[in-house]
Amino acid sequence: MIVGSVYVTAGAIVIGVPIGLMCAIFLAEFCPDNVYKVVKPAVNLLAGIPSIIYGFFGMEAIVPLVRENFRGNGYSILSSAIILGIMILPTIISISESSIRAVPENYAEGSYGLGATKEETVFKVIVPAAKSGVLTSIILGIGRAVGETMAVVMVAGNSVMPLDQIGILKPIRTLTTNIVTEMSYASGLHESALISTGVVLFVFIIMLNTSLSLIKSKAQRN
Repeated sequence: MIVGSVYVTAGAIVIGVPIGLMCAIFLAEFCPDNVYKVVKPAVNLLAGIPSIIYGFFGMEAIVPLVRENFRGNGYSILSSAIILGIMILPTIISISESSIRAVPENYAEGSYGLGATKEETVFKVIVPAAKSGVLTSIILGIGRAVGETMAVVMVAGNSVMPLDQIGILKPIRTLTTNIVTEMSYASGLHESALISTGVVLFVFIIMLNTSLSLIKSKAQRN
């Protein structure tokens, strides 16, 4: 289950972080005003959608898509990663966009004065200057991906697989889904095991956030 949580979170990062960052750059630097008025509220709307709606969307759209185009029954690490990647987009987009807009205008003016193009200025000057806020958005997004339960329950398959059989198209059970699935009828040693699962999850999140915070601090010093 620990490995399953790592796989699902890693998949969400691979899917959500590049898309979210590019969307933030587009909204902050390239988006026309009339398009911005439509896209920005849509991004904010994504943040307010309940997790169970994402899970239902995953069951009705993502799982059949994975089933038809790949092997397996569709309930898999890949389906969970896609849903979580979508769920972390609002956090990454909103915070990254704000950080990019907060970069002083003289950074861009100096770059233009040296003959850089718009794209060179954005990707080589403005985005690196906003890396602290971008890393913060990624940390918060990963935190949501690790702790998400309801949507993952509905698309992951909830099967505990041996380590040598875990694959991106195989069903999986994460630490959070294990707790929510079994806690309602657990007692005695079973309940203690689920509490221990929660402790493992807590330690896992602390380790992840600490590592990312160290990376952020190093990036700020550089």
